[in-house]
Amino acid sequence: MPYLLIPLAALLLTLLLTPISRRLGRRWNLVDRPGGRRRHHGLVPRVGGLAMYGGFVGALLLTRLLPESWLPASTDPKEGIRFTGLLLGTTFVALFGLLDDRFEFGSRPQYAAQIVAALISIAFIIFIERVNNPFGPGPIVFPWPIVWLLTILWFMGAINTVNWLDGVDGLATTVGAIVAVVLAVHMLRTGQHSVSLLALALLGSTTGFLIFNWPPAQVFMGSVGAYFLGYTLAALGLIAGARVATVLLVMGLPILDVAWLIWWRWRHGRPLGQGDRNHLHFRLLDRGYSQRQIVIGYAIFCTLFGAISLLTARTSVKVGALLALLLLGGSIIRWASADEHLPTR
Repeated sequence: MPYLLIPLAALLLTLLLTPISRRLGRRWNLVDRPGGRRRHHGLVPRVGGLAMYGGFVGALLLTRLLPESWLPASTDPKEGIRFTGLLLGTTFVALFGLLDDRFEFGSRPQYAAQIVAALISIAFIIFIERVNNPFGPGPIVFPWPIVWLLTILWFMGAINTVNWLDGVDGLATTVGAIVAVVLAVHMLRTGQHSVSLLALALLGSTTGFLIFNWPPAQVFMGSVGAYFLGYTLAALGLIAGARVATVLLVMGLPILDVAWLIWWRWRHGRPLGQGDRNHLHFRLLDRGYSQRQIVIGYAIFCTLFGAISLLTARTSVKVGALLALLLLGGSIIRWASADEHLPTR
């Protein structure tokens, strides 16, 4: 029952909260106007991520109200600590994202908030302590300074990847939903039944929001949604047993795009945090593809590599898949960026 009830509760809550977030966006004048990188029509509220956050957190709190006999038994005595850390971390990033939607902070305050969010996770034992060794038996266990550094980079990378991905209606939401599905299947298959409810709650909230965010979008997730979704995906990847390679495979194309953008901006002397139309999804738009075609294309790509991560448990195979992803994704980005005459702003 909880495997259906929790995602359904998250979906229904998000469906109820999204129209409210739209009205709040208009009342607070937190709307995106056409122009620059945005080529939508009319004024679109940009705080829809509040509904995603509300649906997710509401569904998680429901798990604490249900009779214990309804819920799958936990096999991890520290699960409650991580649950608390997840709630605190998502609340912190959602509040900061909402403030960013209002005041449009520069890159330094954003990076500082991302580091604080990562430190919250570390405090509640959500961190990267070890990874599977692709070259021999047993895991690679990191010393604590490396644990802190890797965890901070992991959360910063996930938040910024989702934030930069949110340039086409429904794109970031769709990718987030696919990651949630892959993590939920992995958790259920490996016996992590209790924590699989976390991924299923995220699936419900992203699906509910996607109904309003599918192109042409009635509401944007904004920084509040991008920060919430990026942080939650990063946290669930670690709660699922440090499935770093799994998340990297599913989100490989967006991550490659971020890496390419950083290199491109450095090469051309542009500020790394400055927005432009050099993102892969913008390049595809400039080549004549519709927003729906781009979202579906990303979904196929992410689902393909997500399926690969589920079909094999061998670390060497996943490393090979990551190399294949680098080759294929890099080729797509190179092709889309081949014409220098395409708009860059």
